[in-house]
Formats: sequence, structure tokens, C-alpha cells
Amino acid sequence: MSFNRIVIKVGSHVLTENGAVAKERMRDLVDLISQLMAKGQEVILVSSGAVSAGYTVLPLDKWSVGNKQVLAAIGQPLLLKMYQEKFAKYDIFCSQVLLSAADLDSKKRTHLAEMAINNLLANGVVPIINENDVIATEELEFGDNDQLSAYVAYNFNAELLVILSDIDALYDKDPREHSDAVVRKEVSFITKEELDAAPTANNEFATGGIVTKLKAAHFLLGHNRKMFIATGFGLDDIRSFLLDGVQKGGTLFQND
Repeated sequence: MSFNRIVIKVGSHVLTENGAVAKERMRDLVDLISQLMAKGQEVILVSSGAVSAGYTVLPLDKWSVGNKQVLAAIGQPLLLKMYQEKFAKYDIFCSQVLLSAADLDSKKRTHLAEMAINNLLANGVVPIINENDVIATEELEFGDNDQLSAYVAYNFNAELLVILSDIDALYDKDPREHSDAVVRKEVSFITKEELDAAPTANNEFATGGIVTKLKAAHFLLGHNRKMFIATGFGLDDIRSFLLDGVQKGGTLFQND
């Protein structure tokens, strides 16, 4: 299974460890992206982590929307600098693209953003997209970027969205409560009950959970796109899927 354009979304939980940015996991992610680009694939990265990056230098209370805006404003350049340093080792340039819900609600703004993304990719630059938390008026606009990444994949013509998080796959029941839970390797339909379940997040910086990922998958299935969820704590599963075409773990959402 080969894809010309891929969106990879990495969550806050993956990029954060002990109150700091998890640099080794970031390095592994950059290495994977460089390998995909070497194969001629275009990669758009949707990265959470700005708030947690800001928190490393100014530990404000994260539950206040105002404080989160401050932390995001401080953390965005810090996060981008880390990515720049790691991509530079592969002679790859990366760029920052901040989007808000309004940008993707407007045909004109969406078209302008699409042209910018296409131009960046045409020049071999990795667009790093994040929600513009600094001017966001709602605390949870996109659900830890899960649904932002789905809109990005759709509007910017990617064939596949990959979500890397603390959730390694979709199971037939909650694996935290049931030891006999089984991975659902392929999914083509998501029930209303699954979509209406209450979101849960396992990390103080995260705002997502399995429900926001299912909503993202539901949106993409409705537009005939594919989505893959896998663990971001060790990239063996996603490397195997993207580089070797072998699904060892994770869940692939695609229409029958």
C-alpha cells in the first residue's frame, strides 16, 4: 500500500515526558519522516506539544484557558526550534503553519492554506501544522488536534492520516478494563454509540482520547480517505506499515 501524500499527527502524550518535551521520540519521528521523504512521499506533520513545551520554561496552571494561550505562545517557537534542529541533520527544512477552525471553515482561507502547503511540499519542506491556540477562544477546539488533522488530510489532499498517540489500536472493548480485549485491525464503520461516548485523555497535556480519533476516522471514511492509529511510544508498527507495507499492529480505517 503506497501513498503519495501522508499526514502524520503526533499527540501531546507522545511528545511529553516528565514535564518536558520527549526529544528521543521526536527524533525517532523525524527519522521516520526522512525515510518516507527519501521514498518520494510527501509528509505533512500535525504536531501537538506547544503548551507542554511552554510549560518547561514557565510552569503555569494548565487548566486556565488564558494560561494555555500564554504557554502556547511561548512553546510554539521552542517546539519549532527542536524540530528544525532534528530535521537539519537530514538536510530537511521544516516550517510552521498555524491554523484555526475559522481557517478551515472558509473556502477562501482553506484554498490559500492549501496553496501554501502545496508550495512547501513542492520545495521539499515539511509543513508542521498546529492549532493556533494563542487566539483560540474555546479550550478544546479540535480535540488535541485529532480532528484538525482529519480536516488537514481532507482539505490538503492526503490519502492517509496517521495518528500516533498513547492509544496503540482500536479494541473490541476497553483494554484497560478487560484483559481479553482484542485489536480490531481493520474498521470500515463506526457506530453512533462509539462516536457519542465521553472523551477521555490519559495525560495532563492531552485533550483527546479514543473518541476524538473515532470522530476523525468517521469524517475521513465519509470522504473515502484512510486513517491509521498506532502507538507513538516506539514506531515499529507504523514503520512496518508505511515502509514495508506490513500491518503488525495498529488499526486501519478504510472503506470496504
